[in-house]
Amino acid sequence: MNFGVMFVNVGPLGEPDTFKLLAQTAEKAGFESLWTVEHSVVPVGYTSTYPYDPSGKMPLPDDMALLDPVLPLVYAAAVTEKIRLGTGILILPQRHPIYVAKEFATLDMLSKGRAILGIGVGWLEEEFDALGLPFEDRASRTRESVAALRALWSPGPQSFDGKFYRWKPIESNPKPVQKKGIPIVVGGHTEIAARRAARYGDGFFPGTDATRLKELLAIVRDECAKIGRDPSEIEVTCMGGGTDLDSYRRLRDAGAHRVTIPPPGFDPDSIRSGLEELAEKVIAKLD
Repeated sequence: MNFGVMFVNVGPLGEPDTFKLLAQTAEKAGFESLWTVEHSVVPVGYTSTYPYDPSGKMPLPDDMALLDPVLPLVYAAAVTEKIRLGTGILILPQRHPIYVAKEFATLDMLSKGRAILGIGVGWLEEEFDALGLPFEDRASRTRESVAALRALWSPGPQSFDGKFYRWKPIESNPKPVQKKGIPIVVGGHTEIAARRAARYGDGFFPGTDATRLKELLAIVRDECAKIGRDPSEIEVTCMGGGTDLDSYRRLRDAGAHRVTIPPPGFDPDSIRSGLEELAEKVIAKLD
């Protein structure tokens, strides 16, 4: 099982020296990947329910620095050699697929094939309002964007004719370095997210506990059977934390291929000691 570090573009971690230290320390300690998060803006006084905290609110101040999800990964590519670089997640229906195709093919080229595109449909309706985008179309827009991205990453000029996006043959270059294309990981902890992952994801990122993970992966397998897909093609990523070895074994046994953890701190000493401790007590001992 692989390990990643999540939320690497939040608050003090976005300061260049701290971010560089985090990226390089994680790579040296044996972590496989770094993951950024996204909100273009945080609407003041939002009433939409944040689905990952009992309070219904994001567990960070509205005015905390939240860097763009893609640019820090390009920076990380320049200061590391092998650690993979993913978004967990990019709110895909808020972005035009032509730009996303260009950005991630560029990241893949500059990182020599280390890019992972984690996507989600979004939950913050007021954010969509600020961008002038219909919240109710986000799922269908996401599905169409995935198809558009894969077309744009295919060899040669490509046309596209969808409900939201359409164009005559165009050249979109560079193409991804990875021979199978940039993996698209579907985020979300709901049953419909599991079905989306089965239908068009290279990976699934439910961010949940082992019991719920088993339930969601049963849904993934059921949906794969309906469409004639091998569920083993879908790489599963979860969230974890701490140094309890048994908790990671439970996630692995439930079907996780990768576990991401939050940064162990915001200052250099905490980052170094926390990542090194998890590497020693978990990564090195997980059989």
